[in-house]
Amino acid sequence: MENTAALKIPFGGSSRKNTEPKHRLNDFRIKSTTHFGIQRKMVSYMTTHSWQNVPHVTYVYEPDVTDFFEEYKRLNSSGLHSRKITFNTLMLKVFVEGIKADPAVNAHIDYNHEYVKGELKTIEDINISMPWILPNGEMMTINLRNFESKSLDQMAEYIENVSKKIENTDLNEAMYEVSFANTIDSLKKGHVVETLKKFAGAKLGRHKVKTLSGEEKKEYESIPENERITKYDLEPGTITISNIGSVYKEQRGMIGILEIIPPQVFAIGVGGVQDKPGIFKNRKGKQEIGVRKMLPICLAFDHRALDFGEVVPFMKRLDDIFANPAQIHNW
Repeated sequence: MENTAALKIPFGGSSRKNTEPKHRLNDFRIKSTTHFGIQRKMVSYMTTHSWQNVPHVTYVYEPDVTDFFEEYKRLNSSGLHSRKITFNTLMLKVFVEGIKADPAVNAHIDYNHEYVKGELKTIEDINISMPWILPNGEMMTINLRNFESKSLDQMAEYIENVSKKIENTDLNEAMYEVSFANTIDSLKKGHVVETLKKFAGAKLGRHKVKTLSGEEKKEYESIPENERITKYDLEPGTITISNIGSVYKEQRGMIGILEIIPPQVFAIGVGGVQDKPGIFKNRKGKQEIGVRKMLPICLAFDHRALDFGEVVPFMKRLDDIFANPAQIHNW
């Protein structure tokens, strides 16, 4: 009998010598190395925090917007509006109407997992956090405030003003202002160690954030605050709406999952309008199969705060708008 006691194989090891070549990082040809700037730092921190703490539920809602899209085409030729209404602006209005019909989704959560205590604050103001692609390709999330009371024209004007302000904005300066305010707030809450680590990552070593100084900083700060993006414009809203359809209209996919940024409890991700086969009722009320315009929309909610039934009123209001699109002319 073989003496197995003589075989001394380390736990998880093998009696056979490993002859496979070892791969090292310097075996690859690195094209370039880019350290995270302040925008990437903030996005990576917030999204990681989201997925670590929020139990996400996502649902892909795909309404038929064929008739709605045709009504949109008539909107700008109606002579009722003082400026061009983009499809993105119209969809923001649609979502605001849905939120007003379902106030539960426009809320902030305060939850303590250790003590299993939580509260949900439903908010009257509808402040939309909307990711904005800048001319250099970077992203900045803008807070579009008080959209609950704005008409289509007022929304369009607001968005035009944001575009003009972005042209005068230094992204690093604007985001550093937000980061500094968050640092002070974190210290006031007693999160000293965590805050010091963030500060070291932002201001020390080769990963430090570069901001303006000297005459450049004075020149930048001489731009009136109402003509550039400031901390006020970058503060968290009550709900997030991302529209990748406005960035790449020709894309054929959909957002399947979407992060929720606490303390928000609801997020919306919009794709591009797509031609797909679908069933519809003709003028005689009979069902037919034909090419329809479909709009994939990802709805994500925090399961600590909401159940699926509490999202249904939002979808029902959108269903009504898409089925009866003439109502957009009253907006």
